[in-house]
Amino acid sequence: MDIIKHNQDNWELKVKQQNQWTVPVSSEEIQNARMGEWSIIVTSTKPVPKEWFPELSGKNVLCLASGGGQQGPVLAAAGASVTVLDLSDSQLEQDRYVAKRDGLSIRTVLGSMTDLSMFDSESFDLLVHPVSNLYVPHIQPVWQEAYRVLKHGGIMISGFMNPVFYLFDWELEEQGTLQVKHTLPYSELDYASEEEIVKSGVALEFGHTLEQQIGGQIQSGFMIAGLYEDSFGGKKLLDRYANSFIATRAIKP
Repeated sequence: MDIIKHNQDNWELKVKQQNQWTVPVSSEEIQNARMGEWSIIVTSTKPVPKEWFPELSGKNVLCLASGGGQQGPVLAAAGASVTVLDLSDSQLEQDRYVAKRDGLSIRTVLGSMTDLSMFDSESFDLLVHPVSNLYVPHIQPVWQEAYRVLKHGGIMISGFMNPVFYLFDWELEEQGTLQVKHTLPYSELDYASEEEIVKSGVALEFGHTLEQQIGGQIQSGFMIAGLYEDSFGGKKLLDRYANSFIATRAIKP
């Protein structure tokens, strides 16, 4: 199965459906960012702590798998030189829309988070990587490429799924019951045929272990310098028992 093409098509559809992660920030948010009042999220609800960021003025920032007109435009308005990479051109169009609407300079690049060969080594001061690596089966290339393109002393802020999210039976959870069904690491390909996945009309997801998520960053050379958890804000049954998201701040020594 062409996983990348399937998920690319799904995100093109999400933009048409105005999924919450495809709706651009407002002009008011951009104006506030220009005045120094800004925040972004890389998980579901919690803003990234302001102290996690370097001084943004003049810094080269890569928003990795981060289209949608949200993180990139805010950081550009706050003074950064921003490049947004995403697999979906419609998602990138949201960033171009905000840039044109509000007079921002944002570079958009169509590509996969696993291959940053279009960028030179040590090109960026900051990488912002919201929850998105659930859409690729192998995430070590993501961490390795991120490490390569970051400057020494650079920072990577990442959001990803807590693997506990993938343990449970989806249908029973919607009915109010948490019942363990899946093993970790999780792949939808283990539980549904290609035909069923295509017919479902949803993106193909992979639940990576904490060893792959946090250990993978360390293996690539990063130092983990911060961590917090987040939930769906009470929208999911699992929120009563555990957080479904994790964010990390990693530094390239």
